Amino acid sequence: MSADTDLMQQLRERVCRDSAIELLQGAVARESITGNEANFVDYLETRMAALKLQPQRADFLPGRPNIWGERSGTGGGKRLLFIGHTDTVHVRGWSEHWAGTERQDPFAGAIVDGDMWGRGTGDLKAGICTGLAALDLLDRADIGLNGDVAFAFVGDEESGEPGTGVSAGVKDFTARVLDGEIARPDFAVYVEPTRLAVYAAQMGFFIADVTVTGRSAYFGVPEQGIDALKAMHAILASVWQHSDAIAARASHELVGRAFALVTEVSGGGYIAVPGECRFSLIRKLLPGEELDAAVAEFETAIHSAKTDEGISIDIAYPAGRDHRFGGSPAEVDPDHPDIRELANSLGSAMSGRGQIEGAPYWSESPFLIDQIGCPAVYCAPGDITNCHTLEERVNIDEYLAGIVAFAHFIANFCGVAKH
Repeated sequence: MSADTDLMQQLRERVCRDSAIELLQGAVARESITGNEANFVDYLETRMAALKLQPQRADFLPGRPNIWGERSGTGGGKRLLFIGHTDTVHVRGWSEHWAGTERQDPFAGAIVDGDMWGRGTGDLKAGICTGLAALDLLDRADIGLNGDVAFAFVGDEESGEPGTGVSAGVKDFTARVLDGEIARPDFAVYVEPTRLAVYAAQMGFFIADVTVTGRSAYFGVPEQGIDALKAMHAILASVWQHSDAIAARASHELVGRAFALVTEVSGGGYIAVPGECRFSLIRKLLPGEELDAAVAEFETAIHSAKTDEGISIDIAYPAGRDHRFGGSPAEVDPDHPDIRELANSLGSAMSGRGQIEGAPYWSESPFLIDQIGCPAVYCAPGDITNCHTLEERVNIDEYLAGIVAFAHFIANFCGVAKH
C-alpha cells in the first residue's frame, strides 16, 4: 500500500459522521440572509477558535463582519486558503411550500433520504463546514502540517436583497491582503458548490437595465406620440442578433459559449401609445473577454437599431463586482499541479468525483486570481442547480467524502510534519 493510499484510508477511518452533521446543522441554524452575516460569523468564531485558528473579525460595512483565521504549520510548506461567503438568499415561500413536512423550517437542517435540507446547505455552508471539518479530521488523525492553512469567510456575495450584493466583503478582504495585514495564499479553494468537481474556470457577466423612452399619446391620435414599444421591438431584435453573433464567435472548453439573455420586459399599461418601455438582460462573458469591450459592443448593437426620431435610450449597469460593469471571467490552467492534486484527492474519496469543469455561475474568484495573484478554484459539496430554490439540500455522503478529500489535499499540499 502506498503512503498516499495509506493516508486516505487513515482519514476515512477517523472521520466522525455525527460531529460533521452537527457542525453543518449548527451553521444552517444561523440565519444569515444577506445583511445578517454577523449571526453566522458569531457561530464561526466559536468553531474556529476551537480549532486553534485564532479568528479575527472586522466589519466590511457597519454591523456586517468578515472573519478569518489560520493555523500555522511547522515551516517549509505552502499556504492554503479556504474561502467562502457567509450570506444566503432569502427564504420567502419556503415554510409555506413545505408546510406539514420535516422540511418546513428552512433553518433546521432536516435530514431526509440522505440529504440535509435548508437554506444555505449547499450555497455554501456545506463548503465552509467541509473545510473546517477537514482540519478537525487531520487533528483526529494526529497529522501535523508543514505549511499554513487559512480560512476567510466574507459577506455580501449574494445579490437578492436591496442595497446589498456588491461583494463588499471580499473587497475588504482583498484590500487587507494587498496591504500585508493578511498573508497572501499560494492557492485558494473557494467553497462554492460543485458536487466535488473542480471548477478551474468561470463565466463573467454584466447585467444591463435598458429604458427606452418615447412620448405617450391618446390611442385615437397615435401620430402625436413616439412609440417606445415599437422602438424596443427593433432594439430587442438587434440584441438577439448580437447574442447569436457572440455565441457563434467562440466557445471555451470549460465554460461554453457567450450569450446575451433578455430576462425581463415591461412597458405600456394604458390605452395609449407606450411612452416608456424597459428590459433587462445578462451578458455571459468567456475567459479572455474584457468587460469594457463587451459593454461597448453591446451598446453598439443597441444604438444600431433603427428607431424613430425622438426615441432616447438609457442603459444602467446595476451589478458591479470586481469591475464597475459586472464580474470578470476567470480561469486557471486546468493542468496546474495543485488542481490535479485536488482532483485526485476528490476522486479517491468518492468515485466519479474530481472532474475538472467550468462554473456555470459567477462568484468571487477574480478577486483572488486577478487582484492578489493567487490561483483559485471552486470546489465543495452541493449542487448549484438546487441552490436559491425551495429544493436546496446537500447529500450527506458527498459532504463526508468532501471532508476526507479536503483533509487529504491539505496534507499533500502543505506537507505532513514529522513527529
